[in-house]
Amino acid sequence: MRSRLCSNIKFVLYSIQGALAIIDGKAKVVNEVFCDGLGACIGECPEGALEIIEREALEFDEEAVEIHLESLSEKEEEKLNQVKEIVAEHSHQCGCASTQEDSGITLENHVVEETSHVCSCASAETMVFNELEEQTVITGKVPSALRQWPVQMHLINPAAPYFQGADVLLTADCVAYALGEFHNKYLKGRSIAIACPKLDQGREIYIEKIRAWFDEAKINTLTVMRMQIPCCGGLLGLVQEAAKRANRKVPIKYIIVSVEGEIFKEEWL
Repeated sequence: MRSRLCSNIKFVLYSIQGALAIIDGKAKVVNEVFCDGLGACIGECPEGALEIIEREALEFDEEAVEIHLESLSEKEEEKLNQVKEIVAEHSHQCGCASTQEDSGITLENHVVEETSHVCSCASAETMVFNELEEQTVITGKVPSALRQWPVQMHLINPAAPYFQGADVLLTADCVAYALGEFHNKYLKGRSIAIACPKLDQGREIYIEKIRAWFDEAKINTLTVMRMQIPCCGGLLGLVQEAAKRANRKVPIKYIIVSVEGEIFKEEWL
């Protein structure tokens, strides 16, 4: 409920700013001048309905946004005040303070500002893990299980020989840093591609490459690994869409990793 609540707050803020509106049940950009192109709304959309595309568009006009905010009707003004109250009431539940420095959002003088930390996404929450009292010490050189290059999804060629008939691992960028046994247990013997469903652009490119794994490369299995944060869920959505478009079926294993480096969920789909 926390992430959904914060997502609603963020959408209200951007809709008040004048850039977004709900039309026929879908979020759409209704005024390009009011859209700064930051893309913060993308990570807040639980359905993946928003994306950044490159095309000719009017330049963002910050002054026009301020004029728009100053001309809000009484009803819109009331909505803005309600959002202020909700942000203040639930800021502690989001794991961030109500100040601009900590929350990344300020509503003073009707100005919405984005700083380095956005409270509505769990991926940006500051967390410190207690070190284990007793840790297993690994001595000697630990070999890498990586068998190819490149690995980033935009750079890989789905027709590369190391994908042909292979067991493939599609993983969110952060997984390898959180999971201590990543190389030995999950990467070993697999070809790999990494992606960030929150920050990467080119959703259609990713879907087409995954489909090509299924149909042209004829991969054996696909393992999808993501972090246990809401914005990381889009990775499975890409795979599911590619599977719909593919003519060939491939067994898919789905693994969710907690930020503490534990396997939260593992299943065959």
